Amino acid sequence: MTEELFREDSYLTSCEAKVVAVGEEGVVLDRTVFYPTGGGQPGDTGTLTTADGRSVPVADTRKGKSMAGIVHVPAEGAATLAEGDTVTAAIDWDRRYRLMRMHTAMHILCSLVEGGVTGGQVGDAKSRLDFNLEPENVPEKEGLTDKLNAVIAGNHAVTIGAITDAELESNPDLVRTMSVKPPTGAGTVRMIRIGEDVDYQPCGGTHVKATGEIGRLEVTKIENKGKQNRRINIALVD
Repeated sequence: MTEELFREDSYLTSCEAKVVAVGEEGVVLDRTVFYPTGGGQPGDTGTLTTADGRSVPVADTRKGKSMAGIVHVPAEGAATLAEGDTVTAAIDWDRRYRLMRMHTAMHILCSLVEGGVTGGQVGDAKSRLDFNLEPENVPEKEGLTDKLNAVIAGNHAVTIGAITDAELESNPDLVRTMSVKPPTGAGTVRMIRIGEDVDYQPCGGTHVKATGEIGRLEVTKIENKGKQNRRINIALVD
C-alpha cells in the first residue's frame, strides 16, 4: 500500500519515495503526494525523478486495480523504473492548486443549492455539479454567482476532520451525493468543514485552507438534464 501524504497536507508538492512495484498499470511508490482520480477530482500529473537524473513524466494517477496502492501512470515513451529505485515525486503544482480551489468551490456550491447531488466533475478551470431539483428550487444564475462569491470573500477556514462510521450512519444528511456513498469500514470517515456553518460533508479530495484562496467564480450555465436534473457549471474568473 501507499502512504497518502496528500490526505493530511494538500500543499505538499514533492516527496522522496521508493518504487515498490512496476507493472502494466504503472508505478507504485511506498509514499506519494500524487492524488489519484476519485470523487470527481482528476488524478495528479507531474514527474518522478531518479537519483541519477532520469525524469519520468506522470500522465495520470489512479487507484490500483490489479496492483495494491496508488498507481502513477507514466507518459507514453517515458523512461522505465525498477522496483527499489529511489525517486523524487513532484506534482504539477499549478494544476493541482487550481483543482483544490475548484473542489472547495464545489462544496460551497453544494451548500447553496437545495437538492441531492447526482453527479459532478472537478476541472482545473471549469467544473460542474448535477442536482436533483424541484422546479421551484432551481436557482437563478446571477444570484447564485453573487452568493458563491460572498461566501468566498468571507475567507472561511477549511479544515479536515473525521467521524466514526456509526456517526455517519446516524447522520445521513451529511452525505449529499445520491449515487455514491463515502467509503466506510475503516472505522472513521474523512470530513471537510468550511467555516462554522458553511458546509460539512465527507470528502477524500484536496482543498485550500481558506475560501479566500479560491478567487472569484462565475456560474456560467444552468442546464436542464432531465425532469428534475439540473447541471450547474462554474468557472474561475481570477
